[in-house]
Amino acid sequence: METEDHPLEYRLFEGTIPKGQYGAGTVTIFDGGTYESKVWNENVIEFARAPKPEELAKLLDIDNLREKLILSMLALGGFREETLSKLQYRHVREDLENNRTPVHVHVEAEITKGRYHDYDTFLGPETVQYLKLYVDQRRKGSAKIPPETLADESPLFRNERKDTSKSIGSKQLRKIVHQLYVKADLLRKSTGRMYDLRVHSLRKYFKTQLLALGVQSDYVDYMMGHTVDTYHDIQSLGIDRLRNAYATSGLAIRPKTQVSKIEALKEMIRAWGMNPEQVLTREALSSGATTYKNAEDFENHQLAILGNQLKQLIREATAV
Repeated sequence: METEDHPLEYRLFEGTIPKGQYGAGTVTIFDGGTYESKVWNENVIEFARAPKPEELAKLLDIDNLREKLILSMLALGGFREETLSKLQYRHVREDLENNRTPVHVHVEAEITKGRYHDYDTFLGPETVQYLKLYVDQRRKGSAKIPPETLADESPLFRNERKDTSKSIGSKQLRKIVHQLYVKADLLRKSTGRMYDLRVHSLRKYFKTQLLALGVQSDYVDYMMGHTVDTYHDIQSLGIDRLRNAYATSGLAIRPKTQVSKIEALKEMIRAWGMNPEQVLTREALSSGATTYKNAEDFENHQLAILGNQLKQLIREATAV
């Protein structure tokens, strides 16, 4: 039976997994060795691959807002679908409402696959833009769902087939991702039992991209919820150290030209002695409820606000 990738250290584990946890029971190593495939048929695909950035970008082009967020959180947050379906608003609220990016997500052992231990992962600017838009849509309501007051216990992803706020299930998440692959014509036909792109492929994207961007392998495994020998050492580094490692990598799906422009404007405004986050918050409060079609519209709106503020600061300085 195929499972997702596991750290190599798992091969040495012997002991008892407590009742109620994933894989509960006694684990005993009877033998060890190597495996070599004697027959290879390139038309039979049994292992999932990581999608390319341009393939994920194609998926984002055909997604609605909720699906964009699901896709980006799986690919850029490294979540398993079972864990993603159990996330609540409290997991992102603090950083999201304080405009802190990357957003830190602390995942408790109780909502992980094996319930072995807690771990921490992050959401970068690309995912955060979709998250803000989705939260705003939930609060205002849409043709599919009524307006909703989000509390800490509210499911992060709402089942749109229910009148009340219920979480989306992991099976439904898998179905959503599969249907997106089909719409984008990305599934490779084969004589094997399974496709080359699956939900788990998005976790592979998270891992392969972070490693290629220079993040330490044990950091990556930690942010995926894997058990590693250095688990406690990494955890002791603190959230800010891990957040910085994630942020520095620049993990993304689309090119970050817009995000880079926003960050550049923020830095210039800070150089003039003003807090750009306060500028954006003040504008959001004064303009009232505003709906954006997509993340690009939201980014353009922020660019306009910050650009006008910078012009005003320059005019005021030259007038003195």
